[in-house]
Amino acid sequence: MREPAESPNQEVPSWHGIASNRFNPHAWIVGEPEIGDDVWIGAFTVIDGSGGLVIGDGCDISAGVQIYTHSTVERCVSERARDIQRASSSIGRNVHIGANAVVLMGADIGHHSVVAAGAVVTENTVAPPYSVLRGVPARVFPDAARRFAD
Repeated sequence: MREPAESPNQEVPSWHGIASNRFNPHAWIVGEPEIGDDVWIGAFTVIDGSGGLVIGDGCDISAGVQIYTHSTVERCVSERARDIQRASSSIGRNVHIGANAVVLMGADIGHHSVVAAGAVVTENTVAPPYSVLRGVPARVFPDAARRFAD
């Protein structure tokens, strides 16, 4: 992980129970995700890099976002007969992920895209650059984010 442009460098009290990270003292970062430069991560987020995760430069990840690269569904339902499933995910450069959105394993979100607040990006979703992803489950609207860039 690279240091963001402006790091809060706040200490997490020992009673908190969440490991310290370079982004927000109330973010939980699992595994070793590759996080680019100038990335902002809000409070109360879960960033799961256990299955492989790349977050590009310049992303904003709002409060309450959950990004998962694993699933325990098959393990649980099979009474532990199956293993935890993992799939890597990729979030391109300059992607905005709105508050309380969920991104599930295997997602590939192109650069300059927007994930709407509260959206649920399902497993193996592929969104080309400049997409807007919104809804539950999230629908991909290709090229819809260009209006924010022009």
